[in-house]
Amino acid sequence: MSSHSILRKAVLTALYGAGALSALPVAAQTQSSSSDMTVVNVVGSRRATSSLTDTVAPVDVISLSKASEQGAQFDLAQTLTFISPSFNSTRQSGADGADLVDSAALRGLSSDQTLVLVNGKRRHTSSLVNIFGARNRGATGTDMNAIPVMAIKDVQVLRDGAAAQYGSDAIAGVMDIGLKKNVGCESAVGYGQYGAGDGKNWLASAYCGFAVAGGTVGITGEFLDRGRSNRAEEGNPRIIGDSKTRNKTLYVNGEIPAGPGRVYFTGGVQQRDASSGAFARNADTDVPAKNSLAMYPNGFVPFINGDMDDRYAIFGYRQKVGEWNADLSQTYGYNRLKYDISNTLNASIANLDLLNGGKGVSADHFDAGGFSFQQSTTNFDMNRYFEGVAGDGLNVAFGAEYRAEKYKIFAGEPGSYIDADGAGGGNAGSQGFPGFQPADATSAKRHSSAAYLDLEADLNKNTKLQGALRWERYSDFGSTVTGKIAGSYRVADPVLLRASASTGFRAPSLQQAYFSSTYTDFVAGVATNISISPAVGPVGKIAGLDPLKEEKSRSYTLGATWTPNDALSVTADLYHIKIKDRIVLSGQFNEDNYPALAAKLATLGVGAAQFFVNSVDTKTQGLDLTASHKATLFGNKLTTFLAMNFSKTEVTDIHTPAALQGFEDVLLSERERLFLEQGGPRRKATLGFDYATGALETNFKIIHFGPQTLGTWSGTAAGVPNQKYEAKTSADLGFTYAFNKTTKLSFGAANIFDVHPTPQDPLETDNGFKYESVQFGLNGVAYFARLHMKF
Repeated sequence: MSSHSILRKAVLTALYGAGALSALPVAAQTQSSSSDMTVVNVVGSRRATSSLTDTVAPVDVISLSKASEQGAQFDLAQTLTFISPSFNSTRQSGADGADLVDSAALRGLSSDQTLVLVNGKRRHTSSLVNIFGARNRGATGTDMNAIPVMAIKDVQVLRDGAAAQYGSDAIAGVMDIGLKKNVGCESAVGYGQYGAGDGKNWLASAYCGFAVAGGTVGITGEFLDRGRSNRAEEGNPRIIGDSKTRNKTLYVNGEIPAGPGRVYFTGGVQQRDASSGAFARNADTDVPAKNSLAMYPNGFVPFINGDMDDRYAIFGYRQKVGEWNADLSQTYGYNRLKYDISNTLNASIANLDLLNGGKGVSADHFDAGGFSFQQSTTNFDMNRYFEGVAGDGLNVAFGAEYRAEKYKIFAGEPGSYIDADGAGGGNAGSQGFPGFQPADATSAKRHSSAAYLDLEADLNKNTKLQGALRWERYSDFGSTVTGKIAGSYRVADPVLLRASASTGFRAPSLQQAYFSSTYTDFVAGVATNISISPAVGPVGKIAGLDPLKEEKSRSYTLGATWTPNDALSVTADLYHIKIKDRIVLSGQFNEDNYPALAAKLATLGVGAAQFFVNSVDTKTQGLDLTASHKATLFGNKLTTFLAMNFSKTEVTDIHTPAALQGFEDVLLSERERLFLEQGGPRRKATLGFDYATGALETNFKIIHFGPQTLGTWSGTAAGVPNQKYEAKTSADLGFTYAFNKTTKLSFGAANIFDVHPTPQDPLETDNGFKYESVQFGLNGVAYFARLHMKF
């Protein structure tokens, strides 16, 4: 075996244990049998080869075959969270729509700064923009849980800036989700629940791959039912914990010879019904503003229900054109979220009914409207390897992309937002989540065009060099040019040094550019509209804001790998990322903090407003470290691996729009700054031991999450200390027994020591609970069992 292959295997083992190696032979041998056209690619490289080789930037290849057979986590986001230290997904609670879609990110940055691909093609983001919650506030992101784990062969994670190679969003890195298309069938059924007895999870998933016309087609179906959990203290009427979700998912992935090349296609649909508990309304203090005793004499908890529809499709054709590999594809993505608020009321309607001699009732559920996002991408790519050019060889790739996007907000029914009594006796709109008003309704679209050139040279057997240049133009803010240079040098057979430098960008999402939400509050007894307004809307214009523009980044990495033998591997990569003009959601401007602006807003009937603005520069520095060792203990196989991520993000400057000069503390308060800097732990580590003894395999994993500091409502200026979350260490223990070659039973527990975050003052947290949604969650120990069969 070559030292290059040894290195690849050792790195995979270091990160994910022996099970991660199962995909390597398949990937290394994938090749077109009918056209002699190689199709294997590693994310971060546009070079098509017949085998996996060393890369000039850190790339993790995470096989998910073991996770689909044995894992304690049933969805993709949580599965990756407990495998990859540089990846973090936070399950929110008490954060409105953010409770329904788990956000995910790399290297401590926002979820919209990680580009997600499926089979090498851009995947659309969620239509949701996070407004509340401790993580990814003001950001959109890709809904990882829209793809069933059973459908996935592997996930390649490029931990390096790659906007020059793939375009917008790739500031923190790129994740490429490779779907299965092998022949054969498998299925899994699973059950899990928390030690408290709630949060019951039911999983039924199956995959079948068929040989069709000289190619293969794989079909995956999954049903995942996650029950609600509740960690509220005894006597507290609210619900805090996992939202209730029910996912029904179907994916198809295939490739079939056609003429001189091959047709490939992917299609996926998911229907998700989700429900999250809002803050409780009391029977005494909330009457009549938020409650009616005729409807809820003991108080109530409104439920924010989401009906989510996600669709994804790829259709493409690749063939050889002379010595060139050509690829033409069309990708379509659609995500829609509709809100239905139940177990609620419109207090203003109930109060009007009472004033008119009625009992004081309103409807108890409302259609609150919602939003949708659609993305259509056309790609044309060419690449060719020139043997003996620029040293040992040169790969040349170039291509073009056209992308069209649409974003819509649709209003809810009138009862979800109207102020019926007009006197301030009862609050307007549905309690828990007021509906989108007709003035919020939006239909926005844009398009972009791009062209790129990508060169990779093998200067000699020890030295590789890569360069990329990309031009991209957006219809709403103009053009940008980004570049990247990277290289690696093998100092000796066991030691490889690598480095990269790149510029990048992230286009403002349409969700950030056009999101609008208005709710009615009462200030001094007067009905007042509170608005989150787009910069291009009437409220943003009267505030003197400029339209959003792109975020710009500069990224640098420096790393090394050491693989002295088959049994031991160590990798270390330093990174430094500076982002300029980062988009954030401002604080609320009102009469108390900016009277002059409030007077202007009052002419539009708006009493207070928040905006998305390009106002922050940040610096992120960190280290990714992995190590692994394979050994024999008492005649059986023991794999030990360690993976760590250290990351620190700091706000280095605030760019205040001219109209908001002097109000930097409102634009970015200490509380919002800490959400940006420490929404995720600044360090994370996984130490795992996998021990196989005949038919029984034991997996023990220790997961460490570093400390976090988050802000409070009152703020340190008022003498209230920030939330200090101590570092916490959890552990997972699982056992897998193989009855035969086709049937396995796995069982065990996650967070076996029932560890929880550090308690805080509930009056000062964002979600009103004794701790935010931080680190590994707030639910405690969880038990699981999973039966996997191949046939």
